[in-house]
Amino acid sequence: MKFNWRLAGLAAIAVATLAGCRPDFPATVGAGSSSAELQSAWWTWAASEPEETNPIADGDGSACDRNQPRGVWFLAGTFGGHAKRACTVPASRPVVFPVVNSFGDRTDCAAFMISAYGTAFLDGKMLEPETYEGESITVHSVRGNAVTGTEERITAIGCGLWVRLQSLAPGAHTLRIRGQSGDFSTGVDYALTVETPPT
Repeated sequence: MKFNWRLAGLAAIAVATLAGCRPDFPATVGAGSSSAELQSAWWTWAASEPEETNPIADGDGSACDRNQPRGVWFLAGTFGGHAKRACTVPASRPVVFPVVNSFGDRTDCAAFMISAYGTAFLDGKMLEPETYEGESITVHSVRGNAVTGTEERITAIGCGLWVRLQSLAPGAHTLRIRGQSGDFSTGVDYALTVETPPT
């Protein structure tokens, strides 16, 4: 993921949010949500943790389950570079992740998408990403987060290449994600263990 934090291109509204509180996700976010809703919820999830526990900065998968919304399971790229992660995912949740993504203003997204490219392979099978050229999103941030660094609600333009998966079969899966735009590149090798939630 990549972002452009320029107040000239973003409308920022301060909100009373405490660090460590559950992020303010849309109540109905899920795999069937609109692309704008999914991007808003994903960026809110990404901005819900400081760097030491942030799923984007996660080096091994130990932060994979932090602040997950109820209707979908998000996975993350990196702030740049490559990571290997092992994550446990509930079998009942659709899985959504960006191959490469950004937010900023419309000019930022237009420039980002010109060279945006990426691939994703689940168990060796290529997945076809969806292209989100630029849509209005709302990001709810907590103090000290690793994405915006501020405690604000931000209206911006989100864009990128995204994958939506229906819930995965129980068992072990591999997911290989590679994305780039311009001089920014990101990659993650996931070892996913899908478990049926206890009844």
